[in-house]
This record gives sequence, structure tokens and C-alpha cells, in this order.
Amino acid sequence: MLKIINRRELSSLKERLSKTSRKVVFTNGCFDILHPGHIDLLVKAKALGDILIIGVNDDESITRLKGPSRPIHSLQDRMTMLAALDSTDFIIPFSEDTPFELITYLHPDVLVKGGDYTIDTIVGAQHVIDSGGEVKVIELLENYSTSYIIEKIKRS
Repeated sequence: MLKIINRRELSSLKERLSKTSRKVVFTNGCFDILHPGHIDLLVKAKALGDILIIGVNDDESITRLKGPSRPIHSLQDRMTMLAALDSTDFIIPFSEDTPFELITYLHPDVLVKGGDYTIDTIVGAQHVIDSGGEVKVIELLENYSTSYIIEKIKRS
């Protein structure tokens, strides 16, 4: 899919974006079980600019962060689902535990995370602010998280 790019293609994307005056928004996450909370966040993130870039944790980083039973879906499956969304412009997988390298490389105009974060706990927030950008926290939809859905399934 054209929306999914790898690290080798990142410099080409950065170069293309630098030649436009379009506002670039960046968010990231595992997106392990795509749900309405994710969709709401991505639609609201896209509304803050012109180009939405999503950093997606690879399978190994999710296992390190969430435990041995995760991810539920493979990286390729998660990126394919995100690429099908109208709000998504580009998807970049990353293997580090945080997207700090991507954020400092891309210099997005807006950095977005969900309401379970505060600006002082968002990785890369200070870099974006220092570069003249904005950091936005989007309120989460209640009862929509991958962990909540997994627990709900276990109880049924």
C-alpha cells in the first residue's frame, strides 16, 4: 500500500513534505485491536492539519511494552487496517520503545496523543514545542482501549 512506508523511504517523505506548506500531524501507538477510540483519535488528529503520519510499534516493541501475549495482530495486519482509513496519510513502523527518533527526524507541526497522556509525559513533546510546533491531547472515548477489550473478552 502506498500509505505504508519503511525507514528507507523516510528521507524521501521528509523531503517531499518540506517542499509543501502543508501542516503535518504525527501520532503513534500500537493499534493492536482497532476500535472506535482509535478511529475517533485519528479523525480528530487529522482535523488538526493536512497530513497525518502514524508511527506504529512493531511486534517486538509491543511485546516489550505490553507483555508476551501481545500483539494480537501482526504489524502488517495493523498497518493494513490503518491504511484503509481515510484519515491516514502515511504509516511508519518503528522498533524502538518510543517514537522519539521519528519525531525528531520528521519535526511534525502537531504531535497528538490520547487523553491518557499529559503534555509532560508525551515522548517528543518538548522537541516539537521547541521547534515551534504544537502538542495536543485528545480526550479518549470511554471504555475503548485494547486492554479493556481484551479483559472484556476474557470475562465472557
